[in-house]
Amino acid sequence: MWIYEKKLQYPVRVCKCDPMMAKLLIEQYGGADGELAAALRYLNQRYTIPDKVIALLTDIGTEELAHLEMIATMVYKLMKDATPDQIKAVGLAPHFADHDKALFYHNAAGVPWTATYIQAKGDPIADLYEDIAAEEKARATYQWLIDMTDDVDLQDGLKFLREREVIHSQRFREAVEMLKEEQDRKKYF
Repeated sequence: MWIYEKKLQYPVRVCKCDPMMAKLLIEQYGGADGELAAALRYLNQRYTIPDKVIALLTDIGTEELAHLEMIATMVYKLMKDATPDQIKAVGLAPHFADHDKALFYHNAAGVPWTATYIQAKGDPIADLYEDIAAEEKARATYQWLIDMTDDVDLQDGLKFLREREVIHSQRFREAVEMLKEEQDRKKYF
């Protein structure tokens, strides 16, 4: 089905230990508009979407899993040399007490991931508009994360992720237009 290469979709580098940035990045790991929610949303929606769009949802859903892996790597690299005092100073003590430096699916505020983040209406147009909105929200979050760090290496990886969200949004918009044109043709024939 898939071939897994033991490399990230894009190289992840960080310049320094930065527990605060790690805490903020967790938003894209387990937040409502993060990579896990996106991947599961698209892979779930495949079952009620026209055949012409299934491959798109499969491809983007799978890519979102690769993005999840990149975020996990960023968080790991930002946290690996953090001291307990640094962890406490940025408000990650409760996370550390439960998980040490292991990742857990929650947002930057510590709210656990929930399946309610996944939207699936069963109407292809409605679902694709939801997907466009999800990609645009992720793009905005990546921009805000880029703005919050002075680590140029980390910014590079975040810019890659931001641009992929733009591409995904464009592909979903194209799918909406294709499905609308198909609906219009059926009305006249």
